[in-house]
Parts: sequence; structure tokens; C-alpha cells
Amino acid sequence: MKTLHIFNPEHEIALAANLAHFTPPHAARQLKADLGWLPALWADTDDYVLVEHAEASRKNYERLRRRLGRPFTMFVDRSELSHLDVQQVKPWGWDAALVTDLCRWGLPVRLLPETSRLDGWRQLAHRRTSARLLSSLRLEGTVGEAVECSDVEQVAACLSHWQRVVVKAPWSSSGRGVRFYDTERLGGDGKLMVDNWIRNVIKQQGSVMVEPYYNKVKDFGMEFERLANGLVCYQGLSLFHTKNGAYIGNLLATEEAKRALIARYLPLELLDNIKQRIIDNVQLDDYQGPFGIDMMIVNSQLSTVNSKLLLHPCVELNLRRTMGHVALSLTPTDDDIRKVMHIELTDHYKLHIRKAQ
Repeated sequence: MKTLHIFNPEHEIALAANLAHFTPPHAARQLKADLGWLPALWADTDDYVLVEHAEASRKNYERLRRRLGRPFTMFVDRSELSHLDVQQVKPWGWDAALVTDLCRWGLPVRLLPETSRLDGWRQLAHRRTSARLLSSLRLEGTVGEAVECSDVEQVAACLSHWQRVVVKAPWSSSGRGVRFYDTERLGGDGKLMVDNWIRNVIKQQGSVMVEPYYNKVKDFGMEFERLANGLVCYQGLSLFHTKNGAYIGNLLATEEAKRALIARYLPLELLDNIKQRIIDNVQLDDYQGPFGIDMMIVNSQLSTVNSKLLLHPCVELNLRRTMGHVALSLTPTDDDIRKVMHIELTDHYKLHIRKAQ
């Protein structure tokens, strides 16, 4: 089945804006232009990849393609969409702005989800979905809470209870839409001192999600795909690095090698039980496609003295393809080979693969 693949990294910003006509910020537009060829890493031989500039994408991908021994990929730009023979479309993530653009560029409407489905998927991408799933993943050795707040007073109550919290916008891209607060922000009357950010997010998106702050030891995640028949398939572990909440890079290693790394911190039995619980309990309505769940290993205390390592099994559910899925498409076959995939910005965004230190 011929597929049109699309890398639209502005997806979560578009969800937050919830506009049919939407102009992404410059950084997102540049990332899309520079790395639009990424879907070539998982596309089939007769598929198409929609890019900003087909010839530039071919050149940018060619060196990596030869290094990996991958087949050629057909890159197309928007002017070719109305003439393509494709049976399905697989973007990084679905949103109203993308559908509007694809219609405007001539892609047949029959290939695109209708408005009601887009609205349903947008609600599933709300961070409350992560909170709901989290409640079904509570096992011995895990930790994690999240509360949806629709006014500043509720946020203040959470802060008073937990002493230190993370406040998140319902829809936001990696590293954005997240703020940290401690009790110094509470006045003598127990009210949160003026915070326009929280008020603005509640006004624009209806609520914020509030969670206790945890002393993070390690980030990682699990990648999945929900099939047309409703079955959820596990794809693999994602061991990644972030800085100030923003994605930096992924470890490229076999599943066994990544499991061995996690086993230094947690029992693998706990990891497998969580994986199965996600497969059995995640509720995604009629969504089909890839999704990822970010997790973290935390210290039970703010200091390492007499602390115990615990698993936070659902920091965030990403209802889209993730950089973890990209990393899985580059998995080496040898347990002894470990590399790092990272994205670097100089004058342009570039994807680099190097040996792990």
C-alpha cells in the first residue's frame, strides 16, 4: 500500500493553537525544512516522503542512505500531491492545520481524517490522557500523580500539599509549556502569587496539569503502535537525553542492550509488567498509528541518602511518532554496537550518528 509520509514537527504547537490556518514559529519551520527527509528511514521502497525541497532533501539524505545501505526514497513537494497514487497518509502527527494544508495542496479528501476525528484525537493528546493512564499503572516500585486544575487556587492547593510542583500546559511541544514552582511562590494567605503564565494557559487551553516534582535520575520511554484492528504493539525502548526539557538525542542499541542499562536501576520484571499494563489499558478510541510514553527513574528522596529508585511509568503520552521511533529505525543488529543519534543546530538542523562514549 503506497503511503505518503510527512514530518511535521510543529504538530504539538498546532494542537495548542487549534487553528485550521496556522503559521508555525521559525524554529519549527526550519526543523521541518532541514529534516523533512526523516521518514525515509521507515518508509517502504515505493512510498513517498513530502518535503519542502525535494532535491535538497535527496542530497541531505544521500550520505546517510549510503552509510546505512538503505534503498532510494521518492521525495516529493507540495506541487506534486494532486498527481500522486497513494492509498494512505502517515504524518508525524495529525492536526487540523496539516489537514487544511494538504487539502489546499490538492491531496484527495478521502485520504484525510474528518474534523470530528481530528477533534477526538486532539482531546486524546491532552495531558489528562497521561494522568488517566498513570492511574492504571500503579504497581509496587512506581510513583506518579497528576491533577488537572482549572483555576489558580487549585494550583496553589497542589503546591501547598506537595511543596514543589511541575505545572504543564495541556498541549505543548518538547521543553515548552512547563513551569516549576515551590512554596516560595505562596503568599501568607496561601494564594499563589501573581502568575500570568498559569492564567493565560487556563484562559487559552482550559486548564493546566499539576504534578509533584520528582528528583529525576534517568529519562527513557517505550514506543508503541496501535493497529487498525485496535491491537497495541510494543516497538521498543527509547533511551534519550534532554536538556531543560528539550530533546537532545537517543541511544542506538539493541533492545537487549537497552534493557541491560535499565536493569542497573530497576527490576526488568517491573518494566515488563508496566509494558503489558500499557498494552492492556491504554484507551485511544479510534486512533491508529505510533505513540510513545515518556518515563523516568526517580529517587524517592530529594537526596541520595537512604533513597530508593522508583519508576514513574507515564510522565507523558505522545500521540504521534517520536524521536524514539526514529531511533528504533536505526537500531544496530549487534549487542556490542552502541551509537548516539542527536540533532544539532548550526546554520541548519542536522542529524548526526556517532559512537557512544
